[in-house]
Amino acid sequence: MKRVALVTGAGSGIGRASAQTLASEGYCVGLLGHSQDDLDATMLEISESDGDAHVLNADIANQRQMEEAVSELARRYGRLDVVVANAGINGAWAPIDDLTLEEWNRTISTNLTGTFLTIRATVPLLKAAGGGSIIVVSSINGTRTFTTPGATAYTATKAGQVAMVQQLALELARHHIRINAVCPGEIETNIDSNTALRQEDQTVIPVIWPDGQVPITGGRPGKSSDVADVIAFLASDKARHITGSPIWVDGGQGLLR
Repeated sequence: MKRVALVTGAGSGIGRASAQTLASEGYCVGLLGHSQDDLDATMLEISESDGDAHVLNADIANQRQMEEAVSELARRYGRLDVVVANAGINGAWAPIDDLTLEEWNRTISTNLTGTFLTIRATVPLLKAAGGGSIIVVSSINGTRTFTTPGATAYTATKAGQVAMVQQLALELARHHIRINAVCPGEIETNIDSNTALRQEDQTVIPVIWPDGQVPITGGRPGKSSDVADVIAFLASDKARHITGSPIWVDGGQGLLR
């Protein structure tokens, strides 16, 4: 029987790369997101490589939509083995006294509540399968570095995701469910389209960094596939003794900052 994975935010960036990598390793993949065109493009790429994928439209911050999407995935494939909770936004980056409650709530709702709802909706299926692996996509921001100007809401969600992973690792262990976090640094994705940066001069701390913020690549950003490969490892039995762990995928960038 084929293994089944669910990837949120599968229409672009790390989510798309993760879905493609898991499909190439034989997983049937549920592609969850809210951009139909992007999800269809991901599914087409997987199909052209003889993979099996299914599009699920849902807002990760909406409990009803998430439950319906996960139920649809279960009806189609009959089981679930791996969950990649990747969907998220940068949101508004601004001085704390300029950041609005609406902006704060949107970031918290998408990144943190969305992660909670993704895990909450999928854990029953993982239990029914006798175990599985959950991988939460966090960030170096809020876990290793705190120098992104005005990113208070964003860093709070990323730190919260890692705390959630560590809290759940023991709770879910008895069900043979592993849960870990990957914390990317600068990666070539389109998440900047979800960023509203204001008054950077009021929040940035001027520092002269060594040449190249990503030492292992000579300053170039990492690729989505760099993160996807780590996600595929954590999904596999090769990571059978790893749970409750944040793994920084930043090429050493966080050690500079």
